Amino acid sequence: MHRRRYVWRRTIFAIVTVFVAVTLNFVLFRVLPGSAVTRISRVPNASPELKQALTREFGLDRPMWEQYLLYLKGLFTGNLGVSYANRQPVTANLADAFANTLPLVLTGTVIALAIGILLGILSAVRRGSPFDHVMTNVSVAFYAFPTQFLGMMLLIAFAGLLPSAGMSDPFAELATPWEQFVDRGAHLVLPVATLALTLYAENLLIMRSSVLETLGEDYILTARAKGLSRGRIIRAYAVRNAMLPTVTMIALALGSVVSGAILIEVIFSWPGIGRALYEAVLHRDYPMLQGGFLVITITVVVFNYLADLAYAWLDPRVSD
Repeated sequence: MHRRRYVWRRTIFAIVTVFVAVTLNFVLFRVLPGSAVTRISRVPNASPELKQALTREFGLDRPMWEQYLLYLKGLFTGNLGVSYANRQPVTANLADAFANTLPLVLTGTVIALAIGILLGILSAVRRGSPFDHVMTNVSVAFYAFPTQFLGMMLLIAFAGLLPSAGMSDPFAELATPWEQFVDRGAHLVLPVATLALTLYAENLLIMRSSVLETLGEDYILTARAKGLSRGRIIRAYAVRNAMLPTVTMIALALGSVVSGAILIEVIFSWPGIGRALYEAVLHRDYPMLQGGFLVITITVVVFNYLADLAYAWLDPRVSD
C-alpha cells in the first residue's frame, strides 16, 4: 500500500513538472527581444506586407492565450508545428536530430559508466594507495573541467589525427556499409571522448564513496569475522550493496546527458538535437526551440521518475 501511494505521488509530480515545463517553454520564447518574423522572411528589410503575411501564416497575430491553446492541442496530437527555418515539420526535424544524438549519448554514457564504476571500486578497495590518489585527483580535475573547454582541448590535440567536425566525410567515396560505419565511427571518437571524460569522473567519485561507506557497515565486519575471503566480501557484499545509489545515478545520467550533449554537438558540429537547438536560437525558430526543449524536459523527467521507482524497488524503506 505504501509503495503504491509512493508511485502515485511520483507519477503526479512528474505530470505536474512536465505541464509547468511545457507552459514555461511556451512563454519564455515569446518574451525574447526581437522579431521572429524578420528571421522567418530571411530579408533584413522585409516589407510590411511580407511581415504581415508571415505573421498570419504562422499564427503569430493571434492572442497569446489562443496560441497557447493551439500549442497544447498540437502537443496532444503530436503536431509540434512547422519550423520557421526550413518549413519542415518540427517532429520530423527532431526525429532526425535525435537519431543522430542517440549513438553519441549512449556510447559516451556506457563508456563513462563502465570506466567510472570499475575504477571507483578499485579506488575504494585500495584506499590511501598511490592508485587511489591518482584516480581521485584525476577525476576531480575532469569533473571541474567545463565541457566546452575539454572539447576544445581534444579538438586542438587530435584534429590532425581524427575527424574534427560533422558526422561523416562528404567528399569520401564510401561504397559499402562497413566503410560508412568506419567513417561515422571515426567522426564519433572525439565527441564521445569528450562526453565520456566529463561523465566518468562523477561516476568514479560516487562509486568510490558508496563502496567506502558500505565497507564500514556491520555486516562487512561480520563477514570478515566468519573468515570469508576479501574478494568474496567485496564482490558479494560491498559492491552489490553499493550499487543502490549507482542505479539511481545511471537513470539520472541518462536523463541529463541529452541536455549536456548540446555543447559537445556545437563544438564538433555534430548534427544532433543540441546542434538543432543552437541553430534554432540563431534563427529565433520558436517551434524548433519549443519542440527541442520539450524533448529534453520529458527525457529528464522520465528518467528521474524511473530513478525514483528503481530506488523504491531496491530499497523499500524509501516508500514507507
